[in-house]
Amino acid sequence: MNFPHLVNAPHRGTDLRTWLEGHAGHVDEALAGPGAILLRGFDVTSAEQFHDLATVPLGPLMQYVEGASPRVARSEGVYTSTEYAADLTVSMHNELSYSHRWPARVAFFCRLPATDGGRTPIADSRRLYQRLAARGLLPDTIQYRRRMPPDKGFGLSWPTVFGTTDRHAVDVYCRAADIDATWLPDGTLITRQVRPTAVLHPLTGDKVWFNQAHQWHPSNSGPEPEAALRELFGDELPMDARAGDGTPLAPAALRAIREAYEQETISFVWEAGDVMIIDNMLSAHGRTPFTGDREVLVAMGTPVSLADVKQVAA
Repeated sequence: MNFPHLVNAPHRGTDLRTWLEGHAGHVDEALAGPGAILLRGFDVTSAEQFHDLATVPLGPLMQYVEGASPRVARSEGVYTSTEYAADLTVSMHNELSYSHRWPARVAFFCRLPATDGGRTPIADSRRLYQRLAARGLLPDTIQYRRRMPPDKGFGLSWPTVFGTTDRHAVDVYCRAADIDATWLPDGTLITRQVRPTAVLHPLTGDKVWFNQAHQWHPSNSGPEPEAALRELFGDELPMDARAGDGTPLAPAALRAIREAYEQETISFVWEAGDVMIIDNMLSAHGRTPFTGDREVLVAMGTPVSLADVKQVAA
């Protein structure tokens, strides 16, 4: 299978929005099959252009609410892909899979490729499920735990995560999203939410690995950073993942997840003007370290809610 499915512009200067409007079926087929489509050689140069064309396959763009990565908005619904330091790896994940509402489709636009590295690797979530479910190492649900300061502190603040400084608005959101929220006297917010480990894709019916247990777990940073976090925060870490009942995840399970991603991940070298669209449930993505300047923008759309999917055994 060609993954991602590559489409080269038919001729120099082809407008990508116009192409997308005339080839919706082609895009739908590529996303339901390979799970990702890479559009290359089209005339895309700005965040505003990207916003305009992304609404064709994605519909109205979603705001990045409840996010776990630092981002900068470039236009309405268009963000930098991440603001983590260039020497860090962003581990493989499905966008907002820990939320009660996530984008079915995510689009990326490479405005400026890195001098070296800075790839956006992808992995087939169906193949991940096939590799991991048979081993029975993980529980059927994951509990995501977060400690968010009121302003500056370790990790993202809750006003950044929820896009508001109104505590009542956050409480309303958390109740609607099935998030257990506790406020500490200093204004710190502690949240807990239980989500499926694997689900059925609502359109294709495929069983997909759809969680961020390995990414939220403190071991994602390595042994020494994990030890430092636990010494500093004890049992209430800035981010943590456990079994749905709150018990710790087995180290062997976390290793198996990371090994499966290593075996299934593929990548390509970004070219300026590239646009990649992925089915966020069929394809996971990440970021490799890089040197030089880099700007890859992201847009999200076509929301899916927990009520739209069926949980399957992990």
